[in-house]
Amino acid sequence: MSSNSERTASYPFSEEFHSHFAGTGGVDQSDQSTAIDEHTMEELRGLAARYPEPRSALLPMLHLVQSVDGRVSPAGIEACARVLGITPAQVSGVATFYTMYKRRPAGEHHIGICTTSVCAILGGDVLLDRVEHRLGIKEGQTTPDGKFSLERIECNAACDFAPIMMVNWEFMDNMTPRKADEILDALAAGKTVHSSRGATITSWRDSERVLAGFPDGRADEGPTAGEASLSGLEIARQHGWSAPGPQRTAPDTESETQSDSANQSEGRSRDE
Repeated sequence: MSSNSERTASYPFSEEFHSHFAGTGGVDQSDQSTAIDEHTMEELRGLAARYPEPRSALLPMLHLVQSVDGRVSPAGIEACARVLGITPAQVSGVATFYTMYKRRPAGEHHIGICTTSVCAILGGDVLLDRVEHRLGIKEGQTTPDGKFSLERIECNAACDFAPIMMVNWEFMDNMTPRKADEILDALAAGKTVHSSRGATITSWRDSERVLAGFPDGRADEGPTAGEASLSGLEIARQHGWSAPGPQRTAPDTESETQSDSANQSEGRSRDE
C-alpha cells in the first residue's frame, strides 16, 4: 500500500474523466443569430392551436424552429416558451433530451448511419468510417462549408434493408461504401438524388418542416415498401394463408352467476 506522502505527491491526479457523450450539454448560447420572424411566430401559434393542451405542440414546434434556424436556437427556445406559456428551461429540457433536435447547426444534408444490431453485423461501422473519411468530419460534426452533417444513429426499423444510411431522414437501403460515395458526391454536386423508399432528397430543413406538420405534397412520391418487406406477404398469398379472425371467448356462466348474486346482495343491503 502506498504511503500518505506518495499519494499526496501525486495529487492533483493527471487522469481526467472522459465522457462518452461529448456532444451533450445545453443549446449553444454563443450563437444568438436567428431567422425567426413574425411569419414563423404565427406558424408556431398555429401549431399550438392544433392541440387541446398547447404544450403538446412543443415537439413539432421545435422541428419548425430547426427548419428556420438550422438548429434549436436560443431565440427558438424563447419563442416556443412565449407561445406555450412555459419557461425557456422547460423547452430546453425537451430540446436537449431528444437526439433529433440539434444544438448546433446541422448541414444542408444530414447523414445518419445506423450501427445497431443487423446494420452493424452487415457493415454499419465500416460504412460510418467511410463516410467520415469522405466528408472529413467525425460523427456529430458538420463540414466547414455547411453542406453535410453526420450522425451515428440507432435502429431505423429497416433491418430487412441493412445496412441503412439516412439522408435527411429518408432511407438509403442496402448500402455499401461505394454507394455511399456516389450518393455523397451527387448531393455535393447538387444533382437529383432519390431515396430507396420515399421522396426525392431536398434538404434537411425541408424535412424538418414536414416533421413540424407542414406537408410538402410528396408523401406518396416513390415506393413506400420494398421487396424484402413484402416477401412474407407474397409467400402467404401463394399458399393461401391468412391471419385468423377474431375469436369470441365463451362466457363463464358460473362467474357471471356469482357476479349477479353479489350485485343483488349489495342492492338488498342498500335497501335495508
